[in-house]
Amino acid sequence: MKLKDRVHMADKRKIKSEASSSSSTIDNGKGESVVVDVGRRRSSCGYCKSGSNTSITHGLWVHSLTVHDYQALLDRGWRRSGCFLYKPEMEKTCCPSYTIRLKASDFVPSKEQVRVSKRIQRFLDGSLNIKNSDEQNEFSSASSAQKDIIVDNPNRLQANNIDQMIDYLSDLINSAVLTCIEKGEFPNKIQFPKASVKSVSPNKRKLQVEEAQYLVYTSNISFQIAAALRWVHKNVGPEKDPKFVAEMLSDHLNNSASAISLSVRACNGHINFYSTETQTQADATVGRPGVSKGSSSKFPEKFQVKRQNLEIRLKRSTFDTEEYELYRKYQIKVHNDTPDHVTESSYKSFLIDSPLIFVQSNGDGSVPPCGFGSFHQQYLVNGKLVAVGVIDILPKCLSSKYLFWDPDLAFLSLGKYSALQEINWVKESQSHCPSLQYYYLGYYIHSCNKMRYKAAFRPSELLCPLRYEWVSFDIAKRLLDRKPYVVLSDFATLQNEAPLLPNAIEDQIEQEDLESNDIRVDGDEEMSEGAFEDSEDDDELVGSVTTSLVLAEMRKDVSNIVIGLRGMQLKYKDIRQAFVPNERNYLESQLDRYVTAVGTDLSERMIYSIG
Repeated sequence: MKLKDRVHMADKRKIKSEASSSSSTIDNGKGESVVVDVGRRRSSCGYCKSGSNTSITHGLWVHSLTVHDYQALLDRGWRRSGCFLYKPEMEKTCCPSYTIRLKASDFVPSKEQVRVSKRIQRFLDGSLNIKNSDEQNEFSSASSAQKDIIVDNPNRLQANNIDQMIDYLSDLINSAVLTCIEKGEFPNKIQFPKASVKSVSPNKRKLQVEEAQYLVYTSNISFQIAAALRWVHKNVGPEKDPKFVAEMLSDHLNNSASAISLSVRACNGHINFYSTETQTQADATVGRPGVSKGSSSKFPEKFQVKRQNLEIRLKRSTFDTEEYELYRKYQIKVHNDTPDHVTESSYKSFLIDSPLIFVQSNGDGSVPPCGFGSFHQQYLVNGKLVAVGVIDILPKCLSSKYLFWDPDLAFLSLGKYSALQEINWVKESQSHCPSLQYYYLGYYIHSCNKMRYKAAFRPSELLCPLRYEWVSFDIAKRLLDRKPYVVLSDFATLQNEAPLLPNAIEDQIEQEDLESNDIRVDGDEEMSEGAFEDSEDDDELVGSVTTSLVLAEMRKDVSNIVIGLRGMQLKYKDIRQAFVPNERNYLESQLDRYVTAVGTDLSERMIYSIG
C-alpha cells in the first residue's frame, strides 16, 4: 500500500486537532518548495550499458522549488530533469556521479578552448572558407560541411601569428581525415579526434640534409586515430598502425602544404611539416605564417563566406517551435534517436517544464538583471537559431543543464563554445550580483570518457559524496584513477601540498579534451518516474517488531519535517500519534531516508507532500 493511502487511513479529525498549534507557524504564502518523495529506485545505466538495473538513485517529484532550496540541493549532489529531481546513491550505483563546478573568475582556458573561440571568430568575420558557393546562405549537411571547410586563406594570415598557421594546418589535417572517410579509407561511423599541430622550436628543429629542409611543425594525430580504430575494431591490421595512418594523411596533405612553401613527411607515426627555405627563413615561417608580396598567385582562389552576425539571447524557459525543431534534428542526427521518440511532449517535460520559482531583479545587487530561474540561452547566426543552452540561474551559480545545436555546424564545436560563453556570463554578472560566482557543469563520471571534457575547464572542483565539501579536481583525479567511489574530503589535506606533476596532469586533460567529440554529455538525462522500477529491498519494508525497533533506534530526528496533507502544512511531531504503529513505523522509515538524502535543514524547510 502506498504511503499516501496509509495516511488517508488515519483519523482525519485527530490530525486536524493536533496540528492546529503548529500549522499557524508555517509560512503558507508563495515561494515554498513542495516535493513528493519517490524514494530509492533502480534503472538501467545509460553510461556503462550494464544491461541490468544497476543505476541506483533517490528521486523527488517537485511541484515547486525556490532557487535557494535548489542551490542547496545542488550542493548536496542533486540535479533536475524537468520537474524530477534525482541524486545517485554513490556507494551503491554502478557509475558514481560527482557534481563538478569551477569558479568563473579563476577560469583559465586551455589551448584547445582558445582555438575553439578563434575558429568561431574566423567563421563570423568571413575568414573561414567554404568551397561551394551555393552554400553561402545555407548551412550544408554535417558531413559535407566538415569536408568542405577550408580554414584561413593563407593570404589572410596575419604576420607574426603562429596560432593562425597552427590552426590552418590543423584544419588541413581534419579535411584530409574527412577525405579518407569519403574515399572509404577510414570507416565513417567513428567520431575521430581533431588534429592538434605544434610548432617546433629552433633548438629542436631537425634538418633534412638531402634537401636542406627544416622541421617547423608537427602533429601526432595519427596515434590518436589509430587508437580510435583499434578501439572499434579489435583485430590488428595495417590501417591501425600510426605509421600507416601518418603516411596516408601525408599523401593527402602534400598539395595543400606545398601551396604555403611547406613539404609534408610521415616520420614514425608523426606528420611533419618542413620549410624549404633556409634556417633564417624557416624561423620567419614559424613566426610569420603570412606570405610575401608577389607570392599570392601560388594560392588557388576559394569562395569566401560572407561576414556572419552572431546574436546571443537569454529567455525564460518557455516552449518555442523553432527550438523544438532544432532539438529534434539534434537528437536524431547526433544521438541517433528514432523520430517517434523525439516528441513535443517529451521535449517539454525534459527541457521546458521547471519547478523553479522565478525571482525578479530588485536592483539591490542580490539578483542579476535577468532574475533567478530557468532559462534558454539562444545562439543565432544571421537570425537563424543554431544552438540552445538550457540553464538554471541560481543565487551562487549558473547551472548548465543541456545543450543542443545544429548538426550542420558540428565543425564549429558549439558545445565547447557555449560553455565558454556561459562561464563568461557568470564573470560579467558578478558586477550585478556578487554572490553569483560559480559555473556548474552537471555530473562528472570518471569512468565515462565522453565526460572527460568537463575536467578541461580548469580549475574545477568535485563535490565530496559524504561530507559535501569541494575538493580540487587535480586531487580527486588521482583518487578516482584507482576506484570509482571515494570520500574525497578524506584527502582534502592534499590540497595544501604541492601538486603532483601539475604540467603532466594538465597535458593529459588537454589531450583527452582534444580526443573527445563536441557532444556535451550532461548528467541531466531525460528522466521520469516511469524510468525507474520499484526496488524496495526486503529490509526496507515494515518487518518484524525486532527489526523495526532496531531501525527506530538508528533513525534521525524527523519530528520537524513539514508534512503537506490536503492543503494543510503540519509538522510531523504534531501528527505522529494520528497513525497506528505499523503506519507510523513505515512513514518514519521513509522520512529517515528523505532526511539523509536532502539534509536536516532542507527537510525542515521544504514541504513533504503525501496527499
